[in-house]
Amino acid sequence: MAAIALLFARRGVLTRSGAIVMAVRLSTRIPGRGWAPGFGRFDAGRLQWFRMFSYAPRPKVALERGETVIESRRRPEGPETQVFPPSVQVLVCRTPKGVFEVAMTESALTGFLSWLEAAPPRGGLSL
Repeated sequence: MAAIALLFARRGVLTRSGAIVMAVRLSTRIPGRGWAPGFGRFDAGRLQWFRMFSYAPRPKVALERGETVIESRRRPEGPETQVFPPSVQVLVCRTPKGVFEVAMTESALTGFLSWLEAAPPRGGLSL
């Protein structure tokens, strides 16, 4: 019971200034699999992603606004349709640290795109 309380307390502390629910694909070994649920927090020009079911106080992934470019956008495909509702969009984002796939609802996507478009001239959208 204490473990569950700790997870809720962690989430409360990390999301108190606002967060979006999103998933990040951590493994691409099996097509359509490897997604982990979590939440993103915008903080000083960076989107920090925290795993939902983790005790870690630090983000697992951080996307820098000025260095992130969206390469493509799509609806969930194949096995992903069993995990995500139809309102989810999957984005392929390129950063200097590599390529990341993120999935979020259309309402969260609107906020993410607005945040990304406010980037300095060298980053942003390439759709």
